[in-house]
Amino acid sequence: MMIDDTVPQPAPNRRWVILYVAVVIAMMAMQMSSLGFSPLLPAIQKEFAMTYSQMGTFTGIYGLVALVVSVPAGILAKQYGEKRIMAIGLSILAIGLFTLSLAENYAQGLSARALWIFGYRLAFVCVMTAIALTVPPQYKGRSMGILGAMSALATVLGAPFCAEIAATLGWRHAIMAFGGMALLGMLLFVSFYQQRPEVVSAGAQGAGKSQGAFSAFRVPIVWCIPLLGLTNAGGFAATFFLPSVLKAEFNLTATAAAGVISAAYITAIFVNPLCGYLADRFNRWNVLACMMALMIPASLAMTSHNLFVFEVSAAFLISLGLSATNQLYPTVAELMRGRDVGPLMGITALGGGIFGYLGPQVLGWLRDASGGFSAGWYTLTGVATFSMCLILFLKNYADRQNEKFAAHTA
Repeated sequence: MMIDDTVPQPAPNRRWVILYVAVVIAMMAMQMSSLGFSPLLPAIQKEFAMTYSQMGTFTGIYGLVALVVSVPAGILAKQYGEKRIMAIGLSILAIGLFTLSLAENYAQGLSARALWIFGYRLAFVCVMTAIALTVPPQYKGRSMGILGAMSALATVLGAPFCAEIAATLGWRHAIMAFGGMALLGMLLFVSFYQQRPEVVSAGAQGAGKSQGAFSAFRVPIVWCIPLLGLTNAGGFAATFFLPSVLKAEFNLTATAAAGVISAAYITAIFVNPLCGYLADRFNRWNVLACMMALMIPASLAMTSHNLFVFEVSAAFLISLGLSATNQLYPTVAELMRGRDVGPLMGITALGGGIFGYLGPQVLGWLRDASGGFSAGWYTLTGVATFSMCLILFLKNYADRQNEKFAAHTA
């Protein structure tokens, strides 16, 4: 498979750091609400009289929106530049949050949540595109690890941030505060991130003479890429169901649940850079497979009725899932050399969206059907096992492609 010489190269060494920091700031602003709002879920569930299945839909609509938005977001980033689409995405995200804070029933709340996630997915794909375009190849793994660590830090800050506001002013004011943080992040990003003109011009010129925005779908292996979204199905679902599990099984309050979630994401602050370093130092596919192997016992241990064991298991499940998500993007690039960066990031994000919906939804169904959470944790154990096998299969494919490429260029 040939490398496309028209793919824009990373920014010069002295410049890429500034651009990268601007992207990290934007990611933190949007991530505070994306996962940090989970301590508010019990109050929102009570306010809108939601069943557990409805709550699974409310949280999992993240995935449904991603099905529609992920690939178009990558194409938009290619055609109009990641800076412009990022700013639009963060603005829509803030509008969705403000709308949710005013919702009067479940239908209105679900619609506002969909608008919020629409903006989030636009911005998220642009984050990955921006990093792919600015960070030198030798730092890809570590840069994604640091991004993941800062995202985890944003969640660590966001969970108690919203819990404290909710305790004094109510959950609606906490959601409003998240909207304000999104707008602040957008302003900082627009001020410090500089769109590279050659990226936009390349995208515009490529529209008429390239193979097309959807040409990547002609490669059969691309249909396996969305399945890699299973790598964080467990961590994503666990994040949103932790408050409910902790309340039902251990009788903990929303504030206490926020502390457990914060501990899990504090762990992720250290796990993400470590995984990024290992991915740069060793084979990326093997590192991902090892991460999935560790998530198998972590998922099983979530069935424990011992609070300490449960907290440790949640920390491993969430931190490894988040780390896997961040390392997927530079790893998938090895499957499809020379493809347009934006659409490829959209294809990869599509998988996260699919299972971002199915994960919480399945846990909700299993909880309503069985009356407990154990069935969900056993299901996630199987998911981690399948993900490990899929990663090893794709590693084998990538190795063969690299051998062909080396032989072709020799």
